Amino acid sequence: MKSFGILKNVIQPYAWGSYTAIPRLLGEASASETPCAELWMGAHPKACSLVYVEDRWVSLQDLINQNPVDVLGRHVAGKYDHRLPFLLKVLAAEQPLSVQVHPGLKQAKKGFERENSRNIPLSAPERNYRDDNHKPECICALTPFWAMNGFRSISEILKRMKCVCPEEMQRELGILREERDPGRLKRFFTALMTMEIDRRLRIIDKSMQKAEELSEYDPAFQWMRVLHHHYPGDIGVFSPVLLNLVRLEPGEAMFLDSAQLHGYLKGMGIELMANSDNVLRGGLTRKHIEVEELLNVVDFTQRSVAILRPKKRSKTEQVYAAPVDEFVLSIISVGETLPHVSGRNRSIEILLCTDGEAVLTDTAHRTNLRVRKGISVVVPAAMDVYGIEGKAVFYKASVPV
Repeated sequence: MKSFGILKNVIQPYAWGSYTAIPRLLGEASASETPCAELWMGAHPKACSLVYVEDRWVSLQDLINQNPVDVLGRHVAGKYDHRLPFLLKVLAAEQPLSVQVHPGLKQAKKGFERENSRNIPLSAPERNYRDDNHKPECICALTPFWAMNGFRSISEILKRMKCVCPEEMQRELGILREERDPGRLKRFFTALMTMEIDRRLRIIDKSMQKAEELSEYDPAFQWMRVLHHHYPGDIGVFSPVLLNLVRLEPGEAMFLDSAQLHGYLKGMGIELMANSDNVLRGGLTRKHIEVEELLNVVDFTQRSVAILRPKKRSKTEQVYAAPVDEFVLSIISVGETLPHVSGRNRSIEILLCTDGEAVLTDTAHRTNLRVRKGISVVVPAAMDVYGIEGKAVFYKASVPV
């Protein structure tokens, strides 16, 4: 493969997804009959994209296997064992997702081997590790996007927990107040996750009464109400108090490293990550939760959230910085008098048009491909310089070289 290929991608129908956002992006006239939560673009075995090549649809992974150097580039093919190292998604959350964490690379390899040795099927609901890879990720907002990312400072957690928690919870709050204990945040979180069910339900019920009264003063309490509506009795309703609450405006992004507890609440965004589907859940879900493994993976460092804004690479391309080797996300914007010309030193790229219409030109083969909103294209590393002309916006996923 030495030129552009249009992609056909899989939509994941998770229950929290929007019925309209992804269909609208794809140019469909009516809402979907099932929720459309994520559109996957890549070569993950769970949902590999198809590429239109020589008048037929072929698996992207099959094309990589046939000629990894041409498709991925020599450096990427060698470093990542003939595998595409990233996965690009459109995420459309109509309802909150589970609070979750992704393992680091060593944890993923050990966990995957351990569950394989126990003969747990990859599709089993109790499976934590579905592959042997880590999953750092970057989320860029297409609409206003609400999320939670990493633990607040203990002082901020205490301030808000004291506002809503009943006297019955003073034992747990006492753990947080013990300044001489360097592991107090982990001990506190463990106490929440292992709380006896009847006591947990009583505490949540009383806490929600106070959150209702205070919801107009702090968005953390507003989101507690929303989460309680969707997941009554779930300890995850305290997540907006424990974790940094973030609202991304369109065009803003944030990075989430492995081991960082997080959750997406509402909105539509472009998500780029290492090529993995490993998720350990910690609440706001009816799916499997394995508390012991969750506690082994989560990083309890208190941190603030850095909002990423794109930095200019050229007149037409802006880049979001992320401290990973597997991927880099950028935006390409072209206008009637502002065409884009690619560089020569490239790896594989996936382009998704999110607005407008443009013509992609393979300068070496002198062929054109017309692309409109909702169409995604794979650009193999072996392809020479290409150009984009028209009036359009593209999100580009690639591997740093």
